Order: sequence, then structure tokens, then C-alpha cells
Amino acid sequence: MTATFRRLDNRYGGGHSQATSTTTRYLTSTVTPMLNDTTKSLAEREELYGAAAELHQVVGWIAYDIGNAGEGQRYLRDALKLAQDAGDDALEAEMLAAMSHHAAFNKAHGVAVDMALAARRTAKRSGLVALQAEAAVLEAHGHALQANPSACFAALRDAESAFERFVPGSGPTWLTYFDNAYLSAKFAHTFRDLGRPVEAERFARQSLGMSDGYERGRLFNTALLASTLADQNRLDEACKVAATAVKMSKHVRSVRGGAYLADVGRRLAVNRSDRRVRSLYAQMTAAGVPTPV
Repeated sequence: MTATFRRLDNRYGGGHSQATSTTTRYLTSTVTPMLNDTTKSLAEREELYGAAAELHQVVGWIAYDIGNAGEGQRYLRDALKLAQDAGDDALEAEMLAAMSHHAAFNKAHGVAVDMALAARRTAKRSGLVALQAEAAVLEAHGHALQANPSACFAALRDAESAFERFVPGSGPTWLTYFDNAYLSAKFAHTFRDLGRPVEAERFARQSLGMSDGYERGRLFNTALLASTLADQNRLDEACKVAATAVKMSKHVRSVRGGAYLADVGRRLAVNRSDRRVRSLYAQMTAAGVPTPV
């Protein structure tokens, strides 16, 4: 069930077909009674805790994706506790990394760094270099948001070093999303928020080489590329790429996707009188994306 919910979430966004109510109903009706069953052996309970942690994480991501940050944080805290009860360092690191990601998006920059540092410590215990690379680049992004380039570059170097040891396809099934495209997107966010759009553009383009089934992520990364082009004042390219992302958003129900597109609009606001920008704003408005007044 968790794999099914995750697949639908990645493809269609958290707002598809009442995803939140469906997953929470499954948690309440099926998973919670299983967790309360005291007749299972310790080994069975640990396995169940791990599976429940994964599902709580998916529900947390869905809530986050539809703009319900408080509920998303609650489910991730529950997922973290379940991962700890399962004694699974890898899952625990993954939940801490997710918390860092949420905090960065919600502009809690200090929390983003703290959660990433906790994820790094736990990821090291797990021995999974993919998690070590992910946690390091999340720390780097937090430092970039805090305008701390020296700490940011140190964390980026650690992320690169860990990724050099990564073997594609290694690790648990819930970590299959991690690859070069995923890490490139994180690098792009980091360089963009450091005010280095040229480097950010290079990584944003690499991030588009992602696997099938991640349509929401493709929308995010396309909007990310448009934002790096907007920061370089390359209006023609920025508007064309952003228009492509707007078309993608019609098939993905994601508040985050709308937020990334709105961010592109803000970065183009200085050129709002340009006909290309006006045309893009019209397309955004038609798609329900707010544009600068």
C-alpha cells in the first residue's frame, strides 16, 4: 500500500483523488490497529514499525505537497519515532532529511540546518552513502539560505565525496528515488540561493535527466531551471521553460509546484512590462498560479 501511495504521489502530486483522506483512512483503519497489537513478537513489531514509518512519511509528504505544513510535520515526527522504535538508522536519517527539506521550503532556515546535521550523524551510522550525500547537500542548502557560503561549500564537498562512492540501485527500495538527477536538483537549489545562477543552471539541466514516474519532480525541476534563467535575465529562455512548467502543472496537483512557478514569476517581475513576461503571466493566471501585482 505504501508503494502504491508513493507512486501516485510522485506521478500526480499530493492533491490527486483525495490522496490525503485515502491514506489517512488506511492509517486509521488498518495500520493503527496493527501497531496496537501486543501479541506480535519483537522482530515482527520492529518490521511493522519500519513499514509504518514509511507510510507515515508518505502521508507527511502528501500533506506537505498540498500546503498543510503542520499536518505534514506531525506525520514526519510520528515517522521518526517509528523508525527509532524499529531500530532502523537509515529510515531515521531519511525522516530527519525530510524534516530538513520541509523546513527549508517553509523558510525555517536554522531548523533546516539542524535537521540536516542530525540526518548526517544518523546517515553515517547507517553506512548508506546515498543518505550521507543527501543529508550533506540539505545542510549545504540550509547554509545557502542563511548566506553562509563557507559552510555551504564545505557541505557540498562532503556531498560530492559521498556520491562518488554511491552505487546506483543499492540500498532499500524506498531510496530508489536517489540518483544523479535528484542530487543535481539539490545542488541547483543551493547555488541559486547562494546567488550563483550560472552554476545553478548547469545542475538544473542535469536534474531533468530523471527517471519516468516522477512527473511532479520534473515539474519542480523545470520551474527550477526557469528560475536560474530568470536570475540571469535571459528572458526568452526563462519564459519558454516556465511556460513548459505551467503546462506540466495542469496534470500535477501540487501546491509546491504552484509555489515554485510563482517564484519564477517573482524573479521576472523586474521585466513585467516585457511582452514575453506578460504572456507568461497570462498563462500562469489561467493555470491558477499567482503573479506579481
